[in-house]
This record gives sequence, C-alpha cells and structure tokens, in this order.
Amino acid sequence: MSTIRVATRADADELGKLSGQLGYPADPATVLRRLEGVTSHHAGVVLVAVDPQGGLGGFAHVEPRRLLIAEPFAELAALVVSETARGQRVGSALLAAAEAWAREQGFASMRVRSNVLRERAHRFYLREGYTEKKRQAVFLKHL
Repeated sequence: MSTIRVATRADADELGKLSGQLGYPADPATVLRRLEGVTSHHAGVVLVAVDPQGGLGGFAHVEPRRLLIAEPFAELAALVVSETARGQRVGSALLAAAEAWAREQGFASMRVRSNVLRERAHRFYLREGYTEKKRQAVFLKHL
C-alpha cells in the first residue's frame, strides 16, 4: 500500500524518471526548477505515492484553473504511475488524493485532459467516474 504525500525537493530525481515514463523526460535540475515554480506560483500541488520501501510509485499534479468562460475548477495536469507499480491501485489513490485537495480548495469539479492515444488512461478515468466531454487539437507556438 502506498502513502500519499506532497512532493519535496528530495523527490526530483524520481519525479524526473516518472515524467520520462509518461513521455516527458526531464533531468532532476529541470524537475526541481519546475517543482519550485509550482510552489512559488501557487500552481496547485504535486502529490507522490511512496511505496513501503520508500520509492515513488507515481505522482499527480493538480492545479487550480480560473477562466473567464467557466466556473473555477481543478485540473489534473499530470498523473503517472511507475511501470513497476501499475495494477496496484496507485493511480486511484493519487487521483483520490488530488480530488480531495481540489475539494479542500473549494473546487466543485476536476478536469482531466488525456492524449487521444492513451486509451488505457481513458479506461482508467471512465472507471474512476469521469465522463468524456470533448476531443480537441492542441496548438503551440514557441515565444
């Protein structure tokens, strides 16, 4: 069984490895800079699942969203479970902790975006009570 807690600076190396498993590789210095940015800009919380041996079994980043066109909501910015911890309900525990954080912050809903190619993740979110609302294209311009 995993314990869920807020990520710390000491987690940077393992967070980078987990991020890589999600398809977003990052070295510990980059992860540390980003983690500090989340904290210093009040951009939500990064939660980690700690296994009985003290390693990280996964992480979730949930952030507040306040848009002019919608009521405030929390958004799951990232959720990854270690390849070695999959099938052990780590994702469900992280998602429940993220939802609890969102409720504590006063949000009435949680939004999740998931790449259309991640069908396994889609099945997970559906099992966890989420409904698909729309599909969209994402555009990026480097500034």
